[in-house]
Amino acid sequence: MEIKDALLRAQEAAAPEVGNGRLAEYIPSLASVCPNQFGMAVASCDGEVHAVGDADVPFSVQSISKVFTLALVIAAEGERIWERVSREPSGNPFNSLLQLDQEAGRPRNPFINAGALVVTDRLHALTGDAFGTLRDLMRRESGRSDVDSDAEVARSELEAGHRTSALAHLLASYGNLECPVDQVIEQYVAQCALSMTCRELALAGLFLARDGVLSDATRLLSEREAKRVNAVMLTCGTYDSAGDFAYRVGLPAKSGVGGGILAVIPDRGVACVWSPSLGPSGSSAAGLAALDAFTTYSDWTVF
Repeated sequence: MEIKDALLRAQEAAAPEVGNGRLAEYIPSLASVCPNQFGMAVASCDGEVHAVGDADVPFSVQSISKVFTLALVIAAEGERIWERVSREPSGNPFNSLLQLDQEAGRPRNPFINAGALVVTDRLHALTGDAFGTLRDLMRRESGRSDVDSDAEVARSELEAGHRTSALAHLLASYGNLECPVDQVIEQYVAQCALSMTCRELALAGLFLARDGVLSDATRLLSEREAKRVNAVMLTCGTYDSAGDFAYRVGLPAKSGVGGGILAVIPDRGVACVWSPSLGPSGSSAAGLAALDAFTTYSDWTVF
């Protein structure tokens, strides 16, 4: 089945789930987003992009940004980050304080909030501007020169981010942050508040499908490093439902509480789907249904 047809089947499968679930109410600005929206885009390694629905409506990328900050840290200094962050599924909510404290301040993986704070901290220590480094990458790879953080979302997240602050201070108490806590939180919130569309995110993530090669044919990651980032996405990218997501979709993926999911099909392309209402684990309910159908009705799968 052609990509266009598979996308339409995915949209059809997602339709009953659009608007079902809950919005990310703990971030006030996200709680006011219209839930009855759905978009999906697929960017292939040969440069084609196919899209349906609200694929060109900007949304808050939230935790999808964590894939890109991890890639930037690995690009800068290899795999030293694994000395501070593990690579195991959490089995607990993405913002768990209990697990972090029980495991002496070493987060389970880089995609839960504690792990992403450590990665952001390291990127900030390496570059002096973690968010600016991430923003530059997203602008270049998406082809949109004005990609930026949504100031209202960032403000809302900072004001309501008591648990994020608690995680950062707990990490610091265990010596697992290099930079001042307030700087790390500010940089982390700015990256989560990036506003992008499905089309732009699919294009930005293509280097993960191209074995680490960027749009200008330069290399960000080695083939081995790209493989390993994809592997961690498969096992840890969808919070504490990674097993069910792998069972239904079978792709490396990263979801965010803004309702987006980025999925990588190595050597083929990248899919990004967005619908704001979330299922129990914090991933888009309609997005999961769409990707399940897309991998069922196309041959874009790793299995």
